[in-house]
Amino acid sequence: MELAGAVTFFLVIYVSCLAFITAKRKLSQKGRLPPGPTPLPLIGNFLQIKATETLKSLLKLSEKYGSVFTVYFGSRPIVVLCGHKAVKEALVDRAEEFSGRVTNATLKRTFEELGLIFANGERWRQMRRFSLTVLRDFGMGKKSIQERIQEEAQFLLEEFRKTKEKPFDPTYFLSRAVSNVICSIVFGDRFDYEDKEFQSLMEMMNNSFREMSSAWGQVYDMYFNILKYFPGPHTKIYDTLEDMKRLLAKKIQKNKETFDPDFPRHFIDCFLIQMEKEKDKPSSEFNDMNLLITTLNLFFAGTETVSSTLRYGFLFLMKYPEVQAKVHEEIDRVIGRNRVPNIEDRSQMPYADAVIHEIQRCSDLIPMDVPHMVIRDTEFRGYMIPKGTEIYPLLSSALHDPTMFKRPFAFSPENFLDENGRFKKNEAFVPFSSGKRICAGEALARMELFLFFTTVLQSFELKPLIPPEDIDTTPQESGLGTIPPFYQLSIVAR
Repeated sequence: MELAGAVTFFLVIYVSCLAFITAKRKLSQKGRLPPGPTPLPLIGNFLQIKATETLKSLLKLSEKYGSVFTVYFGSRPIVVLCGHKAVKEALVDRAEEFSGRVTNATLKRTFEELGLIFANGERWRQMRRFSLTVLRDFGMGKKSIQERIQEEAQFLLEEFRKTKEKPFDPTYFLSRAVSNVICSIVFGDRFDYEDKEFQSLMEMMNNSFREMSSAWGQVYDMYFNILKYFPGPHTKIYDTLEDMKRLLAKKIQKNKETFDPDFPRHFIDCFLIQMEKEKDKPSSEFNDMNLLITTLNLFFAGTETVSSTLRYGFLFLMKYPEVQAKVHEEIDRVIGRNRVPNIEDRSQMPYADAVIHEIQRCSDLIPMDVPHMVIRDTEFRGYMIPKGTEIYPLLSSALHDPTMFKRPFAFSPENFLDENGRFKKNEAFVPFSSGKRICAGEALARMELFLFFTTVLQSFELKPLIPPEDIDTTPQESGLGTIPPFYQLSIVAR
C-alpha cells in the first residue's frame, strides 16, 4: 500500500508538471506575456507571494519587474498592472479589450458568471444596461434618491442618540443604514433596524466579505484548481452566500405575489416586466436566476463598500481630530446646525469633499480590483496577452501613486485641494475602478457618503476611547477587500 501510494503521488506530480509545461508552451506560442518571476510547476509563484500579503507581494515584485508583469497562481498566468499610467492605459484607453471579468474562486459556485458583476459578453451588456436604466429611473443621482438618503440618515441619527454617549461598535449601525437605501430601490421599502431577518442578512454579508479577504480566501483564489477537492473555510463562504440567496429569493417571491406590471414599484418589478416581454425569446438573459444574482449583486455591492468606507472614515476622523474640527467648522458655516444637508452643499464645501475623497483613497476598499480578463488577443506595451488571460489592475497602486498625489502614503485631505483651498479632481482617484467595468452605483455611493458624513457630523462629535495617536488603522484583512479594524467609539451631541 505504501509503495502504491508513493507511485500515485509521483504520478500526480508528474502529470501536473506536464500539464503546467504544456500550458506554458501554448501560451508562449500564442503570445508573449510580460516578464515576471520564474514560476515552479504546480505551485507557480507561491514562493514569491505571501497569501496574507498578496498586495504587498505584488507591489514588491513591481519594483523589480516594472509596472506590467506576469505572475503565476498555480498554472494560471496573471498579468499585473501597477501605477496610475498602466491601470488607465488598460482600463480606459483599451477599455474594450480589458472589459472581461473573472469570477473569484470563492464566489464562483454562488454567482455562476450570472448577474451584473461577474457576467461577460452579451449577458453582461444586457444586465448592466438594464440595471443602470432602472437605477436612474428610481432616482440614482436625482433628488428623489437624495430624499431617501436624507430620511435614512435621520433614522441613523436616532439610533446614535439611543447610545447615550456610551461606547459602541458602529459596524451594524452603518451597514443597516446604507443597506436600506439600496433596499428602497431593489425592494421598494426599508427594513426596520430591529428586524431579525435584516440583522441576519447584515451579519452574513459582513462575515462573508471578511472571509473572502482572509489569508485562506486569497490562497483558495490562487490555487483553487487543487484546493477545490479539499474541505476548508471556502465551503463556509459558499454556505453563507447560499443562505443569503435563499433569504433574497423569499423576498423576491413575496414581491411576485403583489406584482402589478402596470405599476412597477422597484427594481424587481422592472425585471419581472422585462422577463414577461422576453418570455418567448429562447436566448433571453431575463430569467429567475439572473434576477436573483443581480439582486444579490446590488444588495451586496450597495451595502458593503459604502458602509465600510463610513466605518473607516469615522476611524480616520477620530485619529485626526484637527480634520474633524475643520469639517465641523465648514458644516456650521455652510449648512448650520438645523437645516438638513443636501447634495448641492457639496460644491460649497471643498474641505469636506476633500476629506471624503481622502477617506476613500486611504480606505483602499478593493485594492486589487475585481479581476479582469482580456476578451481577445491583445497587444499591450509590446507584449501579446492571449485571450482569456486574467488581469489584476492594482487600484491601490493608482490611489497611492507618488507621481499623482502630494502625500500618497499619509492621510491628508490636501491631496484633493489646490493652493487656494479649492477642491481639485485627480484622475488617479479610482476607488470605483474605471473603464467599462466601473461600479454601476458610483453616483449613488458618492451621494450616500456625502450625505451620511455631513448629517452625522452636523449633529455629533466622534470621540475615541483611546488617545488619537494610539488609534491603529491597520485593516483586519486585506485581500479581495480591505476590512476596517473593529473598534468602538462614543457619539457626543454637539
